[in-house]
Amino acid sequence: MLLLLQYTFLFAAVLTLVALGGCISEHSGIINLGLEGIMIMGALGGALTLKYIDPATPSLVILILVILSAMTCGLVYSMLLAIACINFKADQTLVGTALNMLAAAAATVMVKSINIAENPDNVSSTVQYVRTKKALVTNIGQIEFNWFILVAVIALILAYIMLYKTRFGLRLMACGEHPQAADSVGINVYKMRLWGVLISGMLAGIGGIVYITAGVSEWKFEVGVAGFGFLALAVMIFGQWKPVNIGLAALLFGFFRALSNVYSGFDFLAALKIPGSVYNMMPYIISLVVLAFTSSRSRAPKAEGIPYDKGSR
Repeated sequence: MLLLLQYTFLFAAVLTLVALGGCISEHSGIINLGLEGIMIMGALGGALTLKYIDPATPSLVILILVILSAMTCGLVYSMLLAIACINFKADQTLVGTALNMLAAAAATVMVKSINIAENPDNVSSTVQYVRTKKALVTNIGQIEFNWFILVAVIALILAYIMLYKTRFGLRLMACGEHPQAADSVGINVYKMRLWGVLISGMLAGIGGIVYITAGVSEWKFEVGVAGFGFLALAVMIFGQWKPVNIGLAALLFGFFRALSNVYSGFDFLAALKIPGSVYNMMPYIISLVVLAFTSSRSRAPKAEGIPYDKGSR
């Protein structure tokens, strides 16, 4: 049971971070379907930091450097979405899809190039971080607590305060609801949407490194992040684009994802002899069922996905 709770909170942390990123981007008016790709690039930056940093480095320093690396890679990669959709008014769905396809291929090529440079016989796309991964966790009694869970909680609180209690957040949401009205009172819509996408990229980048370090000490980048970016979008929609609701929805989806890791430890589940692949599919099946019953009541930001034209009224 403790292991189930541990993985539930860990996967919920991933979904919370990435869904918050999508939420902030959409509140600014930009649909970020590239969350999957941004997660991969953030995971790559964090994994390489874990691989090359000295294991003797203090744990807090390792944690901070990993977070900064993942944030930076996520931010840089999300700039492609921002430039294409804000400056060139490209179709946001197509750009996000392209970023997802590019990320896994680019990460695979980069990791293989690094591995071949270190060892010509090593042509895998795997990054190992066995020794330094210990810096990301601490033992509290019988529970192995991952510091990224605390990071996700802090991000959730900060997102709520930013969106509802600050001038910046209110202006950001105004750009996603009625950008022409926001522009008429002196708000720079292009700048606010750029910030929305960049913040989204930073959060999704952190979510990527949290996902690949959940319970494993190496990651093969050919497999990407197994659709977690799209699952985070389902969490965002189910949470009605509200941070607190997103956190609760992430716990629900995180629980079903955690079952695939620990179901063999429960005798009554093991006795059912259900293939592990079914448990792996469960979060996505649940997302389809939940969205089928709740999507009709969803209220997305009115101007999301619509390129802003300063000349239109």
